[in-house]
Amino acid sequence: MTDITQRKRDHLDLCLTQDVAMDSLAGFESYAFIHQALPEIRRSDVSLETTFLGHRLKAPILVSSMTGGPVQGETINRNLAEAAQRLGLPMGLGSQRIAVERPEAVASFAVARQAAPDILLIANLGAVQLNYGYDASHCQRAVEMAGADALYLHLNPLQEAVQPEGDTDFEGLEQKIAELIRQVDFPVLIKEVGSGISPQVAARLAAAGVAAIDVGGAGGTSWSRIEAHRAPGSRALGEVFANWGIPTASCLVGCRRELPDLPLVASGGIRTGIDAAKALVLGADLVGLAMPLLAPATRSADAVVAVLEQILLELKTAMFLLGARDIQTLKRSRHLLIEKS
Repeated sequence: MTDITQRKRDHLDLCLTQDVAMDSLAGFESYAFIHQALPEIRRSDVSLETTFLGHRLKAPILVSSMTGGPVQGETINRNLAEAAQRLGLPMGLGSQRIAVERPEAVASFAVARQAAPDILLIANLGAVQLNYGYDASHCQRAVEMAGADALYLHLNPLQEAVQPEGDTDFEGLEQKIAELIRQVDFPVLIKEVGSGISPQVAARLAAAGVAAIDVGGAGGTSWSRIEAHRAPGSRALGEVFANWGIPTASCLVGCRRELPDLPLVASGGIRTGIDAAKALVLGADLVGLAMPLLAPATRSADAVVAVLEQILLELKTAMFLLGARDIQTLKRSRHLLIEKS
């Protein structure tokens, strides 16, 4: 078994069997909505429909990047994609490096488009691979193999730093990202994987031409903790940095203030529809969920749909209680979200 295949299996097994969550929270607990006892709308009139990168969505909920490669990865992606298709939601794929380097893994990613012909689908590669021989042709291959509409380049310096076989040359990456964006004809989005993106870094990425930023903040899954489980001989390093990062809510506030018009995705520790509502008010255009969907995705598309429908119900209920009949009205409801003292 190749190293990258084993690493994929390790990541999946640990996420399913171990507590790999951060001890700290995503920051949404620091905010509370002002309940509207007279919402002046009918609950049945509340609409979750929105648009993102020109695609019409049934709701601003993203089935976020998870896995691919091993046999179970194909099952997971099929179930996630089928659920996204049924609910009219977008989906981001997990890192496709394994499929770029191992053709036998392509099917585990291609299955998403086969199961979901109509959704917004986002391919995924590690940005750092641009310093390890990858170029526009590799990115094009990732998009084409998945039948994707766009590409995530994920940033994960912490994970790479604590991973025994990690790729840690991040020098000059900003310029390479900018060059790649000029060379390809599909939108390129940037995504952190759980340590967050600061306003300063977001501004640099926007100047490079990214189509959107997924802040991938702290408060959810700790990839440092996952890598700590994989490297018992050097476990202390991963555990020390297990809670490192900028809380998701803080990322949103800072990045939206810095970039009023750039599309933002909130991911990292979002667990309820109320969290999603807070994220949208704080500046997100989409809200991504991964870990809550992973175990259900090992079982069936129906299991994934059940989790997502509960999140959508919670979001719709929160909007009703705020008097927001649509997503744009919700996003203009900053006056109804207060910081707790």
